[in-house]
Amino acid sequence: MPKASTSPAAAGTPASYEAALQELEQLVARLESGDMPLEQLLSGYQRGAELLKFCRDKLEAVEGQIKVLDEGTLKTWTPE
Repeated sequence: MPKASTSPAAAGTPASYEAALQELEQLVARLESGDMPLEQLLSGYQRGAELLKFCRDKLEAVEGQIKVLDEGTLKTWTPE
């Protein structure tokens, strides 16, 4: 019988951007495998949407910090 429980990391707010991204990648792999029952697919999709929002929010926050550090002007990076 398939295991219906989820891992502890699959609930709540991720500890970091990297943790959220890793969980999202694992979730996408499981969703794409086609081995999940319909109810788990729905809950997996919902969790994926939460993780995606978390990652986007973190990236926007970092972008905002960079803008402040660059005094509101993002500079083009050029390798030395």
